[in-house]
Amino acid sequence: MNGKSFFVDLSKCTACRGCQVSCKQWKKLPAEKTVNTGSHQNPADLSFNTLKVVRFAERVDKGKVRWFFLPDQCRHCVEPPCKMASSVEGSILHDEATGAVVFTPLTAQEDFEIIRGACPYDIPRQDPATKVMSKCDMCRDRVTAGMLPACVKTCPTGAMNFGDRDEMLKLAQKALAGVKKKWPKAQLVNPDDVRVIFLAVDEPEFYAKTLMAQASEQMRFATRRDLLAQLLRPMRSMTSV
Repeated sequence: MNGKSFFVDLSKCTACRGCQVSCKQWKKLPAEKTVNTGSHQNPADLSFNTLKVVRFAERVDKGKVRWFFLPDQCRHCVEPPCKMASSVEGSILHDEATGAVVFTPLTAQEDFEIIRGACPYDIPRQDPATKVMSKCDMCRDRVTAGMLPACVKTCPTGAMNFGDRDEMLKLAQKALAGVKKKWPKAQLVNPDDVRVIFLAVDEPEFYAKTLMAQASEQMRFATRRDLLAQLLRPMRSMTSV
């Protein structure tokens, strides 16, 4: 499945939050009451009503402060662990045309801790009242209508890009080659596994602990998937008789 992908060049992100605001506007999601947490980041994290948040991190490097900005969102994994961990048919969909991973109202019947725990990027959130889960859906309504996702359309610096997966991977490799001239440690984050490909100018953990999925995490989720498959196999055999 080729489908679509984002390419996010973090060397161009200025943390303007245009993507964060446009996501709220397009989805008609309510604002949230927040408090000062000692950071410019606001709100402090993702939630059921905040599907995208620009994360702020700062480090002191050789006596100078460096900022690291991350417009965090669902990565739309090529092989989504959340879907592998789901137990309710139709609760989590994997759109064949775009590759988007979409949560439906049936997620209210899922075990939230299992679904959230299966995500190596800690993305799923739940409405405490309805128990329905939410996350970015790749603006699938816009994309299927030939439009760009709201966040990409809004980005003023060209940090966010969207298109056919092959094209985005080529764009990402070209951008990486250019950025490496200034930032030798620059890298693409999990490009083979996700449809939101970030170009980090330095170590991924400088941006956020969940920017990159480690090999150990991927192995843990694969093991969980295999365990679930073994547990469900007898039940499936009974229902198929």
